[in-house]
Amino acid sequence: KMTQQMRDLQLAQARKPPGPSSPNAAKRLYRNLSGKFRVNYTSFDEGSLAGRSEKEKLRKSYLIQSNAALFEAVELQDLDRVQELLKQYSPEELDLNTPNSEGLLPLDIAIMTNNAPIAKALLQAGAKESPHFVSLESRSLHLSTLVREAEQRVNELTAQVVNEAPNADCSDKEKQLKAWEWRYRLYKRMKAGFEHARVPDPPSNIQLSVASSSSVHVTFWEPLSVNSAVVTKYKVEWSCSPTFSPLLGEAVIDKLKNLHFTIQGLVSGTAYYVQVSAYNMKGWGPPQSSVPPFAIPSNWREYDGRAPRRRGQAEALDQLLSQVKTVHQHCVCHEPCKNQPQSRKHSVSKSLKHLFHPGSKFLKTLKRGLYLTAVFYKDDNILVTHEDQIPVVEIDDTYSCLLMQDFLWFTKVSCMWDEILWLRQCVTVSQSSCSCILQTRFKMLLATSQMQGLLGIQDLGQVFFEPIKDKQGNILIVTLKEVKTNQTFESVRWVPICKLQTSRKSVSSPEEPTALDTLLITVQDKLAYHRRSSHALSPGLYLGYLKLCSAVDQIRVLVPERLPNILCHVKIRSNPNISREEWEWLQKMVSMDEPVPMEPEADTSQNHLFQELQVAIKELMTLVNIPLQEAKDFRLYSQEVLDFGGQVSFLLLLPPSDDVCTAPGQNNPYTPRSGFLTLPLQIFELGKKR
Repeated sequence: KMTQQMRDLQLAQARKPPGPSSPNAAKRLYRNLSGKFRVNYTSFDEGSLAGRSEKEKLRKSYLIQSNAALFEAVELQDLDRVQELLKQYSPEELDLNTPNSEGLLPLDIAIMTNNAPIAKALLQAGAKESPHFVSLESRSLHLSTLVREAEQRVNELTAQVVNEAPNADCSDKEKQLKAWEWRYRLYKRMKAGFEHARVPDPPSNIQLSVASSSSVHVTFWEPLSVNSAVVTKYKVEWSCSPTFSPLLGEAVIDKLKNLHFTIQGLVSGTAYYVQVSAYNMKGWGPPQSSVPPFAIPSNWREYDGRAPRRRGQAEALDQLLSQVKTVHQHCVCHEPCKNQPQSRKHSVSKSLKHLFHPGSKFLKTLKRGLYLTAVFYKDDNILVTHEDQIPVVEIDDTYSCLLMQDFLWFTKVSCMWDEILWLRQCVTVSQSSCSCILQTRFKMLLATSQMQGLLGIQDLGQVFFEPIKDKQGNILIVTLKEVKTNQTFESVRWVPICKLQTSRKSVSSPEEPTALDTLLITVQDKLAYHRRSSHALSPGLYLGYLKLCSAVDQIRVLVPERLPNILCHVKIRSNPNISREEWEWLQKMVSMDEPVPMEPEADTSQNHLFQELQVAIKELMTLVNIPLQEAKDFRLYSQEVLDFGGQVSFLLLLPPSDDVCTAPGQNNPYTPRSGFLTLPLQIFELGKKR
């Protein structure tokens, strides 16, 4: 069969222009062709094509050329071109796993010439080895056939060149001869690479950890030795016996982008031993046991049988809200304000007339009062009115209540933008003629309704963690929302932020900036805060630092600017689960009177956690600018592990009891470096729920 393939190839070569006459000529030809291959077929004028079928033929032609270019690049060991083709085309478009006429795949050529960088690039793109090589004997026979037939072709062409008189045909024969000599050397190099290769060494740094009550997770690295052939897959095996007899299961990993595997469906409380072996074209290498050698699936909750803290809470709150709504449907607060005093009714209708009038508009300038502004942004553009102003509506022009209480209440309202109408019906002014707080909150709801109506959208986004004040007595509550789709709004348009800031500078007074001026000056910082506050942590176990400071009307929490929705933290490890054995060791450690507990036994999960905690505590103390010697007075919160969605968990590091919350006027000797801010505790809690 191989001989017939080579004869077909020879006939095809006879019909085609002569091949490259030497390696240098082959490289020049390849570069010229690859330059043509870079042309994007969609750049042709579609009107010049006869029809869809011709366009499809043209596309297939370019894909065939790209496949040929990939083989050329691998054979010429051009790593840059290989990476370029893998980035430009999908594996399906490249026919990455379809053998060529010689029964070879690009990966076969790369591993048998021992070109590790190209082989790894192909493996990460999903390349496979040729299905023809089902055994070592079949691979050896295939390579021997390629070498023998290439040598035979070289001998035939050599005889023809020697015996024929010099002419045009002879010149073509010489070029073919040089091309076949180059291919003969390639096949010999591949055959030698296969013959001198040996099975791979065991994988290195095999780490085993408990992933849950029914699974364990194993991670590993490539073999340390670089003398063997390229590894193309790995095998993970597990058993309840240290001798791995009987074997409970195995898994082959041929996607080598991330070298890890989770063994699922295990029995909690049972010890499982794990070993990993590597494979190359010479076969499977010896297995290597993990460290620790076994793991017992479990979770820290099994230590005392504790149920998740938030189990059923969301459902209970939804049910409670539904019950409240049902009761309020027939509540007297939904009736018209018939019994309201005439003077009060006149006052309310006068102060709210502009909200219900069909000609209600956004405000252009601020007077002394409380206002609401909505900042919608998309990339580097911001939503403004037709007067190039950020949308602003008035809440109260005679505001005189406690701002922080009302502001924190409004941040909770931001979780219910769709329920504003219902909240307005519940917060009735007629029953609060003596309540300044309830009147202000009713006006906040009215202003929110007005903003929603003018913009034509209900979701106004997230409330910025502090209002903006100016010397003229204006207070501006800011909401922020990123628009990621082509959403339409009423009475507004998009403009670049830089253009808006430039135009505002020309009309504002830098000596006495208004709240709107301050908003425009700091809008980029606020947008950056909003983007960062929606970022999520990567899966893992973290060590968090809880530090509070109190004021007259609020408690604030220390957070990093880069992730303001999370406590100050460092990552302990990528596995978020804490096993029962680890949690039991932690309980013993925090209950000891000695300042330095004894280290657990080596090669155990407890010892690994101990070492990881030591590193994490040092890193965290440096991060928050606290001398390491002070860490001896700090405590680990040992009541529970804080779980967030099953993929992220936290252990908390607490200062001494007297220093957890700094009181007003109390001196804090250890001030964190730049890159931190303090958020009101209620704002931080809302950020965690978003």
